[in-house]
Amino acid sequence: MPRGTFRRCAGAVTCSVRGDGAMSLAGSLRKLAPRSLLVRSLLIIVMPLIIVQIVSAYVFYENHWNTVTRRLVNGLVGDVVAVVEMLQAFPGEENRLRVFAIAAEMNLEVRLRGGAIDEPTRESDADTFLESTLIQAMQESLDRPFRIDLASREREVELFVQVNGGVLEVVTPRKRLESSTTYVFVLWMVGSSLLLFGVATLFMRNQVRSVRRLAAAADRFGKGRDVPDFKPEGAAEVRQAAIAFNLMRERIRRQIVQRTEMLAGVSHDLRTPLTRMKLELAMMGDREGVAELAQDVAEMERMIEGYLAFARGEGAENMRDTDLVALLEDVAARARREGGEVDLHCEGDIVMPLRPHAIERALTNLIGNAVRYASHVWVRAGLRGEVVDVVIDDNGPGIPADRREDAFRAFFRLDTSRNPETGGVGLGLTIARDVVRAHGGDVLLEESPLGGLRVRVRLPL
Repeated sequence: MPRGTFRRCAGAVTCSVRGDGAMSLAGSLRKLAPRSLLVRSLLIIVMPLIIVQIVSAYVFYENHWNTVTRRLVNGLVGDVVAVVEMLQAFPGEENRLRVFAIAAEMNLEVRLRGGAIDEPTRESDADTFLESTLIQAMQESLDRPFRIDLASREREVELFVQVNGGVLEVVTPRKRLESSTTYVFVLWMVGSSLLLFGVATLFMRNQVRSVRRLAAAADRFGKGRDVPDFKPEGAAEVRQAAIAFNLMRERIRRQIVQRTEMLAGVSHDLRTPLTRMKLELAMMGDREGVAELAQDVAEMERMIEGYLAFARGEGAENMRDTDLVALLEDVAARARREGGEVDLHCEGDIVMPLRPHAIERALTNLIGNAVRYASHVWVRAGLRGEVVDVVIDDNGPGIPADRREDAFRAFFRLDTSRNPETGGVGLGLTIARDVVRAHGGDVLLEESPLGGLRVRVRLPL
């Protein structure tokens, strides 16, 4: 392989690896991102606020707090240096007591004890900025051994300075080295952040509430339930979406009414000549060809009923609380009367809002289809979380996996897996899925563990 070709391939591999890494990182970040609109909105508001607070705190502590700390330390060290110089300039017990009195007025508790400082404090011993600043100031102002103790006392600082005649012990309150503005700044920053966060949460919750109401209304309408009291509210964009939803709902209702009225007229117009033809055939007696014509008329009537049932869909039937177990028992009993072997098992009582006649028609199509092509059918129904699961298994020939979705197409016949002499017009599964989807659910075809086809009907509560 030419060298240039190898380099190009290596570059392509590198780019591919980097691209996959970027995609995996983006996927991980996407999984960590909150899904709630309220949380996302609050993050959009709060994150800049947090960043501003962090920057402000950094600037404050890096400049203001450090400067104030240095000035406070220099003030304390200056008082200590003054006490040390007065003791050296005015020896004697009486003068020492006067110096101690002056030190007390400077908020310093001073004592002189004998001995010497064994381990003077060095700059390398500092653990905090305050301690480091204090050590530097003492080194710059005093040319004497000293030791600093910030840990022994909780509210006080101890300084030990080697002087002529012993060790000068100086005790001063810790607040002389700490600025109260630090705590005020922190409290103000945290308090203002909590206040703004509370206001933002209250405001965003009111804004998100209208979005949730719109989503709930769309979900109810998608399940075939009426939404009579839905009113647009919230921000202008949410109101616009709500108004569009109301207009869409009214258009769909008008289309359903128009379709129902049209189909009622079509049904009447088609049934009238069919009835007249059946009457004329009955009056013809047993002439040659009459039986075949009667069979054709019956087939035509059955096909028209199938077409009308498909076009009619759910019609204008209203939703109401329905006992699904009782409905399944009726459908199974009807299938048994027609010679089918149907085993029905329901897990407890299942009462839910349905259009009972539409669901009955869908289940009749599904169970009847299974009975037509199998010797035994098993029907199971139970509650799975917020969804009712109805499973219909049979031991028939089944449907190939690559053709199961085609079975739901209108007027589609699976000639290779179904006997055309026993089939209908290819609308049974189409009508069933149309009805179930109108309730917000779905119909799925799977491979049955019993050897045939499994039809799974999922209906949301």
